[in-house]
Amino acid sequence: MESKDQDYSFDSVSIIGLVIKWKRTFFIITLIAIISSIAAAYIIDEKFKSTVILFPSTTNSISKTLLTANQGGHSTDLLEFGAEEHAEQLLQILNSDVIRDKVIEEFELITHYEIKDNSAYPKTEMYEEYKSNISFRRTEFMAVEIEVLDKNPETAAKIANYIAKLLDDTKTSIQKERAVEAYKIVERAYHDKIKFIDSMRDSLKFINKQGVYDVEQQSLALNEAYAKALMSNNKSGIKVIEEKLKILAEYSSDYMKLSESMIFELAALSEVRVQYERAKVDAEKSLPHTFIINRAVPAEKKSYPVRWLIVSVSTISTILLTLIAIILIENVRQYTPQELKES
Repeated sequence: MESKDQDYSFDSVSIIGLVIKWKRTFFIITLIAIISSIAAAYIIDEKFKSTVILFPSTTNSISKTLLTANQGGHSTDLLEFGAEEHAEQLLQILNSDVIRDKVIEEFELITHYEIKDNSAYPKTEMYEEYKSNISFRRTEFMAVEIEVLDKNPETAAKIANYIAKLLDDTKTSIQKERAVEAYKIVERAYHDKIKFIDSMRDSLKFINKQGVYDVEQQSLALNEAYAKALMSNNKSGIKVIEEKLKILAEYSSDYMKLSESMIFELAALSEVRVQYERAKVDAEKSLPHTFIINRAVPAEKKSYPVRWLIVSVSTISTILLTLIAIILIENVRQYTPQELKES
């Protein structure tokens, strides 16, 4: 058993011996591997890389950022960079179908990537090509990186910068849609409140025309005048005052209720007006959602393929596979026909 173990074991010396023994084979296979890998490396299309690096902002609501502080509320710093969750939100938008389809349409990538119309799965091929050339990731510094590979360095830079702009526009569009709906709701509530207060004012004006302006003061003044008229036996004065007291009694209750309600409704209108102004700002205005640190520029040197790496990896892999095959052949040769039958 020990002798067999020794026969089938290989150390560095025996491997070198095998290489020397099979040197002709190694030379031919290595030469073929080098030539093939060089040919393959030059057949592969060159690609240039362009990159955009941006940080998310914390600003979502303009009104919350710009208007709340003046009203004693907590405001968000307009210039603050976003945190991890904001970067993840941007990545979700970047990986959305909306972004992908608009980029494909804008740059006519089906034609650019030479996707055949008669292909069995043209969309699948298009999406796979898009995914292999355009990628997004979050950096260790919580920034978002947009990376584009393309045969044309100008096109790579244009696509990367377009995606950065499209990212901001898409997030604005998503938030704007909600902001507009919210604005419509608040606007309707605001105008309804104004109409209600106007109707209360009209009712108060009607009561004022009947001669009721200040129930408490008028009541004191009329009662005092009525007492004096009684003491002086002023019948005509008594009759006039009684008519005024009758009117005051008829409308005093409504006047008091309307006056108190008016104070409450005016305070409520003030709050609704603040909400209305905020909603209007959010619906009509927008701020950038990203801070672009690096814009994409056309690359001067190709990034893919790395030919020396392709040739090196291919050649080394071929040599290792050849060595393994030779070791197997040498081991098989050590068996006798009888041993092969027994095994």
